[in-house]
Amino acid sequence: MNPIKRRILKFIHDILIALLHFERRLEPWFRPQLNYLFRIPGERVVQYLINRKRKDQDMQLAEEKFEPDEEQSLDQIIDLMADQMRGRFKPGGYERGGNTKTHGVLHATVTIRDDLPEHCRIGVFANPQSYPAYVRYSGPGPNVPADIEDVGFMSMAVKLMGVPGKKLMDEEKFTQDFITTTGGPTFVTPNSRENVKLQYWSLLDMALYYFINPFDSHFLDMAQQSLWNETQYNPLGQRYWSCTPYLLGEGQAVMYSFAPKTKVYKKIPGLPFGSVPFNYLRDNLIKTLDQKAVEFDLMIQLQTDPHLMPIEDSSVRWSEKMSPFIPAATVHIPKQHYDHDKMAEFTKRLKMNPWHCLPEHRPLGNLNRARFRLYHQLSKFRQQMNQVTHLEPTGDEVFD
Repeated sequence: MNPIKRRILKFIHDILIALLHFERRLEPWFRPQLNYLFRIPGERVVQYLINRKRKDQDMQLAEEKFEPDEEQSLDQIIDLMADQMRGRFKPGGYERGGNTKTHGVLHATVTIRDDLPEHCRIGVFANPQSYPAYVRYSGPGPNVPADIEDVGFMSMAVKLMGVPGKKLMDEEKFTQDFITTTGGPTFVTPNSRENVKLQYWSLLDMALYYFINPFDSHFLDMAQQSLWNETQYNPLGQRYWSCTPYLLGEGQAVMYSFAPKTKVYKKIPGLPFGSVPFNYLRDNLIKTLDQKAVEFDLMIQLQTDPHLMPIEDSSVRWSEKMSPFIPAATVHIPKQHYDHDKMAEFTKRLKMNPWHCLPEHRPLGNLNRARFRLYHQLSKFRQQMNQVTHLEPTGDEVFD
């Protein structure tokens, strides 16, 4: 890109982002009311417009369709995200390329419910039992900004341990990972081909132009994301979605969601115009767990229509009217003292990957297929730059 053009675009981008940061400081006083009135009707309009452009490909339930340029797109994404990491971090302090800023990694227990329908009793959901787990809460990245200046969503990754059976990715033998975000039920890009464009603009530190580039706009994706991206209050008090589908045994596909069951501390000091703590999300997480345990429902949503609930297009929300979420397990996060410094060293050795799973829960769709090599290569690169080795946790780790 021409240097002069790049400087002009960056100047405009920074003004737009500054306005967004200003608006985020005011959101607690009006956003809940807007969400109540306009989120669902607005999403219906956006989803209608997205679906109008889609063709019915006559696919079956849980069926995937591979595109010939997937590996090329994946190679580009890996190169672009690795370049972002090189430009933002120094050896010994490398963070993840995505789901970057760690708010907390917590001990938990995941208990499978005993009232699941028979057709859902597959894989880790087969029997009503409990698994030790770690839950990692993080910001989206690729930067590590003050929480009030982040892009407005968080991630929740849950690693079950003590899971028997051969896994699809053999770097871990006894784990099952679930990765979700608060950015709404859809992913930020519809597929890996479009994700290349997002990573290009992110490398230039002008990610907003992925959405508003007049020559290749993604306005509908921006509208969908803006309905859900908002000021965040506490990682323990938000709902999270997988945004991408997964197998549930032969011929069944599901989405995952973690729904909070506990009221948590949500005050943000300094708003609207004062000094807000850099890591207030971590602070609120700590304040909550100093006082009480927290629980989430792990829920599954079955695909019932292969066109209206697609596998390969992650910009489309699976309708909860067509297929309501079913509670499948309870995530119990007990009261605990969270020592960030000690946990940070453990986090450097921790890998979260949806391909750490049983074959019955194989990730589906092009974005998930990309994650197999993307997450593996970038986590290996991150750990090499930090001179640490990968650790498969057991749940017995002590951080006192």
